[in-house]
Amino acid sequence: MTRFFVCALGLIAGLTLAVATAADAPKDTVKLFNGKDFTGWKKFADPNAKIDLDKLWTVQDGIIVCEGSVNGYLITEKEYEDYVLELQWRWGKKVTSQRNSGVFVHVSGPDKIWPKAVEAQLLINHAGDFWLVSGFKLDVDKARKDKNNDIHYTRMKDNVEKPIGEWNQYKITCKGDIITLNINGQDVNVGKNAESRKGKILLQSEGAEIHFRDVVLKPVK
Repeated sequence: MTRFFVCALGLIAGLTLAVATAADAPKDTVKLFNGKDFTGWKKFADPNAKIDLDKLWTVQDGIIVCEGSVNGYLITEKEYEDYVLELQWRWGKKVTSQRNSGVFVHVSGPDKIWPKAVEAQLLINHAGDFWLVSGFKLDVDKARKDKNNDIHYTRMKDNVEKPIGEWNQYKITCKGDIITLNINGQDVNVGKNAESRKGKILLQSEGAEIHFRDVVLKPVK
């Protein structure tokens, strides 16, 4: 009886741990950003950068404002899988180096510049490109691989972004091991056989002021 009881406790503990560490797959629409503060998110910046994280990332009038002068990010506390991530972005006035940012999905590992993930690019005039960060494996059409960088794959369609200052819509679908990018209603990229199907979600600070709003997860169909 004692041996059986110990085994049962071990099984229960194992199941509890599995539940605690499992990624969330939304059954209904989930607001990742509540419009008021950064509940559910964590801020990070290059350790060598001298900046107040609360000045790098702020909330103004229901909008996430990234000051953008140093490399860093806003990252979810939870992991997610099988979802449609929808958000809007627009460029602000301040440019430190260039208008560059990105949305990372399937983020894993320790905080650093930059963690392992798939980046859905936001660099101006290149939004919708893929970057396979820190060795992430994803099969993308080899014809669109950057000849100068093996981890960069260009988008399938150009002229999908709106003028600076106007809001753009990103729709990132993570279904199983497939990742699809859609900008302003147009499919611009797809990758298959992702090495991981889950992870945290990250909004990037990389060179310019950028704003985000209406950051939500929806069930994948």
